[in-house]
Amino acid sequence: MLTNHHVIAGADKITVTLNDRTELDATLVGSDERSDVAVLKVEGSQFPALPIGDSSGLKVGEPVLAIGSPFGFDYSASAGIVSAKSRSFSRETSVPFIQTDVALNPGNSGGPLFNQRGEVIGINSRIFSGTGGYMGLSFSIPIDAAMDIYEQLKNDGEVARAYLGIYPQDIDRNLAEAYNLERPQGALLTRVSPDSPAQKSGLKPGDIILQYNDVQIMEASDLLNLLNRARPSDSFRARIQRNGKQMVINGKLAYAPNDVRAQSGDEQNDDVQLGLRLRDLTTDEQAEIAVDNKTGILVTTVDPTGLAARSGILAGDVITNFHQKPIETVADFSGAISSLPKKGVVTIEVIRQGIPAIIGLRIE
Repeated sequence: MLTNHHVIAGADKITVTLNDRTELDATLVGSDERSDVAVLKVEGSQFPALPIGDSSGLKVGEPVLAIGSPFGFDYSASAGIVSAKSRSFSRETSVPFIQTDVALNPGNSGGPLFNQRGEVIGINSRIFSGTGGYMGLSFSIPIDAAMDIYEQLKNDGEVARAYLGIYPQDIDRNLAEAYNLERPQGALLTRVSPDSPAQKSGLKPGDIILQYNDVQIMEASDLLNLLNRARPSDSFRARIQRNGKQMVINGKLAYAPNDVRAQSGDEQNDDVQLGLRLRDLTTDEQAEIAVDNKTGILVTTVDPTGLAARSGILAGDVITNFHQKPIETVADFSGAISSLPKKGVVTIEVIRQGIPAIIGLRIE
């Protein structure tokens, strides 16, 4: 079963209710905060299932219908049209959302978005609102992206994301004129991380990526959406413009630098099941998040069933101190794990959205 990460995040127990009022206890197969997709499993057979459609073929203006439980009103349907495709919010999300004007409200999350043929082409995820209620802007996860996340969570228990090491931005009319482009198009690289796949392939700050693997890039979000769907071992071919001339760059994506797991079964302490995935910060990231000259390691994924999630640690936190030990690398963190007590509470100092905080981690 598929639903949203934010629907089940922090839950101690998950219950699924079918339309005949049957209630089933569900287990969490895996959950991914960046895509907001969670995979659940229930025991049994002959459950009702919905046909899966093709979200890549959606057209703007196409009629769609959503079903959910807004404000607790079960099996409520609302209709509308596709307003836009491939909407991106920030680096914190990794899917090209389908924007609709379907009325979604609290309780619609995790419900299906249907096309005219009754096929599921999206999972209703969020709204854009200043009041907390529907204001005409609703966003759903394309089912193609959700099924890709589902396969990875089911088979591997985690989502492996590709890393290129670039910081792209959109090109406006003024920049298009400055770079001698016919119109605003492409992704302008403002920075390229050291020792990244981008740098190794020859990409440089100031390059404009016009095409990526034969897909035309009109905005930076187009490139980010392609990278978010790629695998760490994928090769890429980019057509770029540099100093007014076009050229082709070839390279290979990779995992994020020093992307390692701090999960149950850690060699240093098999009794500690933190449920974290961590990596060292890049040089650029260190400069961006530095507070009081501190550095640390980045929390990339938090297992919703692990001790870290129960203590309130979030993906995106930067851990600077763990159990009274300064943390500058993942190796430092692994060393600190070996000295943890079997039971009790230890402190973790983090930087969250630029603000330092101290969290008590209870070890059970």
